[in-house]
Amino acid sequence: MMSDPQAPRHERSQGAASPSRPRARATRPSAASQQRMGSSARAANPPRAATTRDAGEGTGVHRAVHAQYAKATPPLAAPRAGASRAAQGTPEERGVSRGLAVAIALVVCAIIAIGGFFLLTRCVFAPEEDEAPGVEAGQMVTVVIPEGAGGDMIAGELLKAGVINDEKAFMQAVSSQGADMKLKPGTYQLLTGMSPENVVAQLVAGPNTQEGRLTVPEGLTVAKTAEVVEAALGIPADDFLAQAKAGNYLADYPFLSEARDDSLEGFLWAKTYDFSGKEVSADSVIRAMLDQYAAEVPEIDFTSGEQEISATYGYDPTDYEILILASIINAEAGNPEDYALVSSVFWNRIRQGMALQSDATTAYVTGGEVTADDLQQEGPYNTYLNTGLPPTPICTPDLACIEAALHPEATDYLYFLLIERDGYSNRTFSETYEEHLQAIEQARQEMAERGL
Repeated sequence: MMSDPQAPRHERSQGAASPSRPRARATRPSAASQQRMGSSARAANPPRAATTRDAGEGTGVHRAVHAQYAKATPPLAAPRAGASRAAQGTPEERGVSRGLAVAIALVVCAIIAIGGFFLLTRCVFAPEEDEAPGVEAGQMVTVVIPEGAGGDMIAGELLKAGVINDEKAFMQAVSSQGADMKLKPGTYQLLTGMSPENVVAQLVAGPNTQEGRLTVPEGLTVAKTAEVVEAALGIPADDFLAQAKAGNYLADYPFLSEARDDSLEGFLWAKTYDFSGKEVSADSVIRAMLDQYAAEVPEIDFTSGEQEISATYGYDPTDYEILILASIINAEAGNPEDYALVSSVFWNRIRQGMALQSDATTAYVTGGEVTADDLQQEGPYNTYLNTGLPPTPICTPDLACIEAALHPEATDYLYFLLIERDGYSNRTFSETYEEHLQAIEQARQEMAERGL
């Protein structure tokens, strides 16, 4: 154990000091010095530095233990005056410490330099966050361009998909082709790594996929249109039919003011619509069709055609009645060459007060083939039992049928027989019922010879 410098005097007198070695005495401060130090110094009571006697007195074992402790326990603070040399370390040890400190400093500097290098190279050479991902060229990808997207957004979508690898080059191609306002929204199938010029050309041409596209052929009823919409866009047919009421749109589309039975029949215009990249609903689809009707039908001169009908057939039709007759022509005649002839048959019958006798108007009710029994069922669409036009159109006609309803051929025909079946065609128009029956019998014989 170590000697305690605070031990009582009688314990110190028992030490075995050698007479040949003078005893070092601890220097004690004078009374004046003690008075100057004041009470604050005594209160602080700093640890007393080891004296020369502490390091040198005692037996050899004591000195060895003391030296060993001094080496093993370096001071936490810098050595003070009069401190043991063992506590400060030998010159060799101090040299090693300095060398180690220099080495550590060099290592730290090297780490900082390497880190700075990598940071610099990352900032200078690392790809930007929006750089195109590593996609192999020539891969087919799907890109959706949202409605209302500007050039920057479109470039970003193309870059993200790997179609282009340079947004600036794409924007330059857009500018050089004058396509700033011509890029169309929708769903596209594009190849990765395409040239910016080819990409711009495709976006100007429009979507090249069927996704989000709705093709509505002419001659469809509202019910059939609902089925097509459901198949193409996933909007339930029942939801579409519930929304397809004229009263829902009369305020925005004045031409619906003549519509009867709250029906949109005849107004859902036939066309291929592109809804890709858009939010769709029954309402938005119906509005797109009514917008198309409003854009195309007003180009027709209803007034002059209706005046001709009035002068020739003694009947003053409304625009809505023209649409009704056009829908019947569309349903009865499969060949556009027959439209004006079929129109003449119906107008001749109206002029003579005859029933139109159109199977197509009854088929609108049955939804399929018409039997003899069906023709005996009373109803507003049975044009065998009722004269005049049915209450609403029976499908959506095309422009050619509307033109035919307004401008029929000048004939005396009251009957027609139109058959297109398995390569057999018969298109016969007759002025009398007897001629019509003869045409029917001849068609039966010809079909029998063909095995039809």
